Amino acid sequence: MEIPILKQSSVLIATLQAAVPDLDLLRLRTALVQEVVRSRSRGVIVDVTAIDVMDSFGSHILQDLAHMIRLRGAETVIVGIQPEVAFAMVQLGLRLENVATALDLEEGMAYLNRKFRSLA
Repeated sequence: MEIPILKQSSVLIATLQAAVPDLDLLRLRTALVQEVVRSRSRGVIVDVTAIDVMDSFGSHILQDLAHMIRLRGAETVIVGIQPEVAFAMVQLGLRLENVATALDLEEGMAYLNRKFRSLA
């Protein structure tokens, strides 16, 4: 299942659906990094609102994705982590270190806009 990547101004948005297979996460990571370069995007939002389980592989891929995108000069925000998922991640010791998170897509866009203004 291919995960669509939408472009809104200088921001790419990828919305994950429930139960994303590991291979699709790896493909998404590669596709987003390539699309940041191709479209000269300044930010990426990964919406995980529909995800009801986050395992260690998924959290590592999201963290790696954010770090790779930062190395390309763009910022990443993970939005929509459900309360139950956040609780389980903490209980399992899963961290998204040095990765910005926001409540929802709107707050993620606001975060990136503030970041863009501070860099200008």
